[in-house]
Amino acid sequence: MVAAFAQLLACQLAGEVVTRWLNLPIPGPVLGLVILAAILLVRVRYRDDRLELPVERTATAILANLGLLFVPAGVGVVQQLGLLSSNAVGIALTLVCSTLVTLLATVGTFLAVKKVMA
Repeated sequence: MVAAFAQLLACQLAGEVVTRWLNLPIPGPVLGLVILAAILLVRVRYRDDRLELPVERTATAILANLGLLFVPAGVGVVQQLGLLSSNAVGIALTLVCSTLVTLLATVGTFLAVKKVMA
């Protein structure tokens, strides 16, 4: 499990290094996730035992405890309730607008993919 966790962190580090080195406008962990996905695809495609990454068990353990990562964020929100209540209208408006934009983008993407695949 330690080796798999180290591999996950190595992919994240590689993403950070490449992002900063090439000055890319995407977060390093996102690029690290793409690198990890590429490695896993190569492993599945070629069934190479040397590329064996026991990340599934480690990722499952991390995801099982994902709720713990929200505790500090929740505490931070509770500590800032006064600030949140004074800006409630703006926050609510932002949430509604961003949700609508996301829905419209999803529908547009779906229609474009449907048109391409038809």
